[in-house]
Amino acid sequence: MTKKASRDGFGKALLELGEKDPNIWAVSADVSESTRTHWFAEKFPQRFVQVGVAEQNMAGVAAGIASCGKLAFISAFGAFSPGRNFDQIRVSVCYNDSNVKIHASHAGLSVGPDGASHQMLEDIAMMRSLPNMMVIVPCDMEEAKKATLETAKHKTPAYIRTSRENSPVFTTPQTPFELGKANVYRDGKDVAIFACGLQVYEALKAAEELKKKGIDAAVIDMHTIKPIDSTIITQYARKCGVVVSVEDHQIIGGLGSAIAEVLCEKCPTHLVRVGMKDSFGESGSAFDLFKKYGLDAAGIVKAAEEAVKMKAGGFGLFKGSLGRFSKEDELHLDIE
Repeated sequence: MTKKASRDGFGKALLELGEKDPNIWAVSADVSESTRTHWFAEKFPQRFVQVGVAEQNMAGVAAGIASCGKLAFISAFGAFSPGRNFDQIRVSVCYNDSNVKIHASHAGLSVGPDGASHQMLEDIAMMRSLPNMMVIVPCDMEEAKKATLETAKHKTPAYIRTSRENSPVFTTPQTPFELGKANVYRDGKDVAIFACGLQVYEALKAAEELKKKGIDAAVIDMHTIKPIDSTIITQYARKCGVVVSVEDHQIIGGLGSAIAEVLCEKCPTHLVRVGMKDSFGESGSAFDLFKKYGLDAAGIVKAAEEAVKMKAGGFGLFKGSLGRFSKEDELHLDIE
């Protein structure tokens, strides 16, 4: 199977967009080769702006370009954008509903040896909290290309998160992609595994291992975190009775939290979240880190088995009362 970095898909799409539309601009904060915007810069230097190590300025420049009726793509490492320019993204881009697309590469543990300072594990939480912002986390190079092309059709801010690590390209140009609509890559009835980014492939491998153990797992690619596909979440929560979320991100505020919000409001179901548990990363190869922090196939198998055991113990889909709270459990406060 071919292995390519998802950032390559972004770079290819940006170049394709630039060839078709003279209103496409790109703005980079020093790392154009690493984020693949250099392909665009080499062909369209008159529509490329290099601001240097100035991520806040990059967001402001892009918002200005958008105010002139253009579509601006900004690109940097996730640790620096939105890590260092969140205020400018919030005010200059989102508050004005500017037509700016933000590409963050080198996100999550997958940046590997660069270590904790560069492993952006909080960005999904930050970006999905912003009004007007779409949040997309593609699973491979092909999906990253489609995501970039699709966001260009919308005149609202969008955040596209990609990885540096070469990973299996298991989708094809013909694989359907629609913003806000998840892709079911494997059906199942015992547990539903919702994943994003590189963890989608790990989830598919986990499903094969679970099959050997007699567990039929569904695997759903949640490439769009915002707007979230609440329909597919509730559908598989009801079908499987238990849910697992997997992400290369903190379990606080990311995909798992987005799914939990849907389940709480529409279909209360037990959820096991796989991700970084309120901790920073460390230096190491991407896949060694996935293994250490339980984000590989083996870690997902363990989480799915835990979820299935909870369902067997009566803690899956809540069909009746949501608790055993009684009158005697009330706290009696002396309030005047």
